[in-house]
Amino acid sequence: MRSGLLRHLVRSSLVAAALACAAPAVAEEHGRLFGVLPNYTTVDGRPDDDGSGARTPAVTRTHLFKLASESTFDPVVYPYVGFITALGGDHDYRKRYMEAFADNSAGNFMTTAVVPSLTNQDPRYFRSGQGGTFRRIAYAASRSVVTRTRSGNAALNVSEFGGNLAAAGLSNIYHDPADRTVTGTMSRWGTQVMWDTVANELKEFWPDIRAKLHKH
Repeated sequence: MRSGLLRHLVRSSLVAAALACAAPAVAEEHGRLFGVLPNYTTVDGRPDDDGSGARTPAVTRTHLFKLASESTFDPVVYPYVGFITALGGDHDYRKRYMEAFADNSAGNFMTTAVVPSLTNQDPRYFRSGQGGTFRRIAYAASRSVVTRTRSGNAALNVSEFGGNLAAAGLSNIYHDPADRTVTGTMSRWGTQVMWDTVANELKEFWPDIRAKLHKH
């Protein structure tokens, strides 16, 4: 039953990838990280922080699920997950790849769409781009703890912590019994929160890095 579920997941993913290839790459609007990795959820500029009164439009529930889908099924994600899986060794690569892809998918949908829809939070990363390097590093890291509601107010980032915890719990359905422990579940949760925090740092500084590279 488990293998049938995983085969269905892979088939569905391939169909979604084909649709994503046919659609415009929205990630290009914000610049792909390193020119490759999808960057759909970054918003340039923090609303009202520049004194201009400009305000980023509130995100809708439909848009949240669209963002989650685009981030999960972007064509680049498939080889990226394959590369990360390969770093873990060569034992039963096919099984580990499907688990890694499922982990990534569950994490994306829970943190970007499902939990934010329930909590009325905006899971997008609002890039600062202002101040010194250390201030921006601290700001980017803090976005894993603090987020915005859809009305623009600051709030505890339940979407990040709760979403990844839900995804880690769901992953016990297909992970090996030895990994279905509290320790294993919390390890997957902590690892995902860590990578999301690293991603925030990349989202914050990639435009600066890209600008410097283009000067040479």
